[in-house]
Amino acid sequence: MTLATVHSRTLVGIDAAEVFVEVKLSPGLPGFYVVGLPAGAVREAKDRVLAAIHECGFKRPLWKITVSLAPADLPKAGGALDLPIAIAVLAASHQVKRRRLKHWELMGELSLSGELRRINGCLPAILAARATGRNIILPAANAEEASLIDAEHVFVAKNLSEVAAVMAGAAELPHPPSRPISHPDYGPDMADVRGQHHAKRALEIAAAGGHHLILRGPPGTGKTLLATRLPSILPDLTDEQALEATSLAALNHEQPDPDNWKRPRFRSPHHNCSTTALIGGGRIPKPGELSLAHHGVLFLDELPEFRRHALESLRQPLESGNVALARLGHSIHLPCQAQLVAAMNPCPCGWSGDPSGRCGCTPEAIRRYLARVSGPLLDRIDMGVEMAREPVKDLDQGECSAAMRARVSNARAHQYHRNHVNRRLGVNHPAIAEALTTPAKALIRQASEQFQLSARGHERVLRVARTIADLQDSPAIRDEHIAEALVYRPS
Repeated sequence: MTLATVHSRTLVGIDAAEVFVEVKLSPGLPGFYVVGLPAGAVREAKDRVLAAIHECGFKRPLWKITVSLAPADLPKAGGALDLPIAIAVLAASHQVKRRRLKHWELMGELSLSGELRRINGCLPAILAARATGRNIILPAANAEEASLIDAEHVFVAKNLSEVAAVMAGAAELPHPPSRPISHPDYGPDMADVRGQHHAKRALEIAAAGGHHLILRGPPGTGKTLLATRLPSILPDLTDEQALEATSLAALNHEQPDPDNWKRPRFRSPHHNCSTTALIGGGRIPKPGELSLAHHGVLFLDELPEFRRHALESLRQPLESGNVALARLGHSIHLPCQAQLVAAMNPCPCGWSGDPSGRCGCTPEAIRRYLARVSGPLLDRIDMGVEMAREPVKDLDQGECSAAMRARVSNARAHQYHRNHVNRRLGVNHPAIAEALTTPAKALIRQASEQFQLSARGHERVLRVARTIADLQDSPAIRDEHIAEALVYRPS
């Protein structure tokens, strides 16, 4: 009777929790038993493991095989535990030396022939293994993804035989290739949008401070065109931000693009999507569109057409930057620090307030239409822009995205120095409380009384004013910054 233990990982949200794969061979009728809250794919690992062991020329143990996945109360899902289970079986049957196992972590899904297949979520596992000081072996199919992290403790293998040879000390595995030089695609350019200079200015401010924005206007005024070009003026993500966003995308089975992995993501779900699709969830919890837009942009076109429950479920995550998905016995937390951009018409037909007078909606119909978006949700949106139809002769070409992106990046540099993007600043933060000039204090006090601003509305104006000051490289928040911020107050 022998026992072997192999270190591995399983995903809990975007974190890689450590799993101890223990295998014990004991007398009795041959059988293969997996315990420790395994999901369906993990329970089925026994058939893949035994077939791979035979195909790679090893002996199948004719013993009772018990596989324990510890901690026992942590749910395990996916095929990444196939490789550690197989190596633990070989070690328990003395076909692999056990003394080397403590220095390695293994992850990989096995085919019936013993080949290693790609797994999801290798980036959090690499970071977690580095923190413990152990080496980690991943499938060669994950090499490109693993190359995004410069780590000497990462090795890749093609099949079970290569991993077994390493555990026996008879071979060495290669590292993932060096990170390729990226050539990012910034997407559609802002120069494509003609006219609407007021809305472009609002978009630049929103990009600089990460502020939530709502665009309202008749059809054809460029709301969607502007929103889809917002990512082109956003700066590249930091390495930490890019790793978080890439890890979330991997949970949705999306492979990273080495050229664009540091570019902010743009997600635009259809208005018919469910609450689960928007927020996340499912039997095996997965991120929704809000988390998939982490450090990027979530664009909700035709905002009133979304289901009321789905929109209301955005309120708490937009405030906290985190989605908590509770399940029986456990819960996971997914980050969702996305920038919300929404677009809507002013009435059901879309032409309310247009000089042509073509709107035929009754006041009651307009009221019901606008009431589909609740006040508490709108109160979490920092900026609002009313877009009007402009004459064709006035639609001149504006700045390109590169020029706007340079100013936005400069403003973000001030915010990174403060360790907070302006959207998440509180009124008591020194960047606001100590930066207000005396005229600015007087103006915001007067505006709060005149417009009956709520505490959140008052804070929202100050945050936007801080961003406007950052765009002008101004340490102080002056009254003209407050005045412009008041213009973008959502109605």
